[in-house]
Amino acid sequence: MAYLFTSESVSEGHPDKVADQISDALIDNFLAFDKESKVACETLVTTGQVVLAGEVKSHTYLDVQKIARDTINSIGYTKGEYMFDGNSCGVFSAIHEQSDDINRGVDRASKEEQGAGDQGMMFGYATNETENFMPLALDLSHRILKELSDLRRENKDITYLRPDSKSQVTIEYSDDNVPQRIDAIVVSTQHDDFADDDTMLAKIRKDIVEILIPRVIAKLPEQIQALFNDDIKYHINPTGKFVIGGPHGDTGLTGRKIIVDTYGGKGAHGGGAFSGKDPSKVDRSAAYATRHIAKNLVAAGVADEILVQVSYAIGVVEPMGIFINTYGTCPFNMTDGEIAEKVSEIFDMRPFAIEERLKLRNPIYSETAAYGHMGRTNEIVTKTFTQPTGESVTLDVELFTWEKLDYVDQVKEAFNL
Repeated sequence: MAYLFTSESVSEGHPDKVADQISDALIDNFLAFDKESKVACETLVTTGQVVLAGEVKSHTYLDVQKIARDTINSIGYTKGEYMFDGNSCGVFSAIHEQSDDINRGVDRASKEEQGAGDQGMMFGYATNETENFMPLALDLSHRILKELSDLRRENKDITYLRPDSKSQVTIEYSDDNVPQRIDAIVVSTQHDDFADDDTMLAKIRKDIVEILIPRVIAKLPEQIQALFNDDIKYHINPTGKFVIGGPHGDTGLTGRKIIVDTYGGKGAHGGGAFSGKDPSKVDRSAAYATRHIAKNLVAAGVADEILVQVSYAIGVVEPMGIFINTYGTCPFNMTDGEIAEKVSEIFDMRPFAIEERLKLRNPIYSETAAYGHMGRTNEIVTKTFTQPTGESVTLDVELFTWEKLDYVDQVKEAFNL
């Protein structure tokens, strides 16, 4: 019997994502001036206030207030009527030095022997149902909000949009797990006040269905476009008015959107957030590494769908173990345990090896903090960072290295594919 599966996304203006973006902007600035920085930074945002807290070990000094304000302004919170804007909000910093007890378990005389920054398990997932090897419902949810953000910034076809928004897509699958059609789409977007509520709701619904969705569809592959139909159930701002939003509507915290950040409920999640953590924290680096493994395995034809788990003990160099689940989609006669054994031979999962392989000691994290850490485009960009002293550094950095299909040939050779 066919079944339904749903994933959601939230925009860069969602309060939790505002917090994530501030935390990751701090990470990038620390790493830009000191690649060895150890950072765990949490952010809280609420009406007119930003609170920064966390632990840092670094040789650089930053104007954290300016970084937070610049990030908020870049998202689009620039008006006093939002009750939260980058120029006027209060920014309180409670960032302090990292505990020597924690640092002792991570740093080693030899970098190759660097221990894991924490215990825990991390998961990576990939499926061949989309071109970027991501679950379709989540991919579409992200695309809807990215397009909505573009419309907001263009301020031409739709002129009343505010930064906070959420989306949700429900897809019908066949018994053999193939997407058949889109069943429902939910979009809730913050907006300017309207004189008449009924006019407002009709206008927003019309614009979302007739302007936003066609722009999303136009950028999709033909086989995904075919899943859209006239019977889709649209729920547009289903609670009605959505003028009060962002950190004024709800308090935001770093790390509260970990399912949006990863696979939309497909696969699994180890529970650790990403944003605000330097790559010595395996919550982040190993989650990227397992995604890299899963994507390359699926692309090489090892299975149609793969879940990879790795686990660590704090301060210990080697992982506790690697687990593979192919969901019965492996086309050749090999058990998941045998696949895991080969994976451990191909991919070095020591924390320092992950950092080196994926170039994680670079300021590459601000771009991850909205619209998902996985399934993104690998590219090289130029960034400039400035210290309070006026010293600037301009760097070419490679984003989303864990999305590269650079191990496909090695995987094929190892599995005789």
